[in-house]
Amino acid sequence: MTADGNLDHFRPELVVIPCGSSKLSRAARAADMYIGSYHRACRKAADALQPDRVLILSARYGLLDLGDVIEPYDTSHGTTEAITAHALLEQATARDIVFLDPVVALGGARHVNLVRSIWPHVLAPLAGAGGMGRQMARLAAMSKRSEADLT
Repeated sequence: MTADGNLDHFRPELVVIPCGSSKLSRAARAADMYIGSYHRACRKAADALQPDRVLILSARYGLLDLGDVIEPYDTSHGTTEAITAHALLEQATARDIVFLDPVVALGGARHVNLVRSIWPHVLAPLAGAGGMGRQMARLAAMSKRSEADLT
């Protein structure tokens, strides 16, 4: 992986994307629950990487498969109701995914730190990107570059 997040010629076993602050107001599949632009950009970049598996790291529920049905919530990472590193490790162990490699975490520092509690060598292509605008630009570039590789 290069400093700009370039993951050319790379296929991860797992990509973990962040939940979104914008959510539906009713129960829905995790893939449909998060409607904000940042989550959608992470999802598009993750899909372009063609991983074996994509999981969402929910601040409330922890590791979610895209098909998991969840209730809407108002929990931020770091609050008392938020998922902990210990609970994430238990979830990953129950899913038998602790030893996956390589793993990519798309998201900000808090998200990556939680993912790193399970996979210490996680690749974080958004690290060092700076603010949200730069992260969105890097996600868009990842999506376009990976899409170009498919054509």
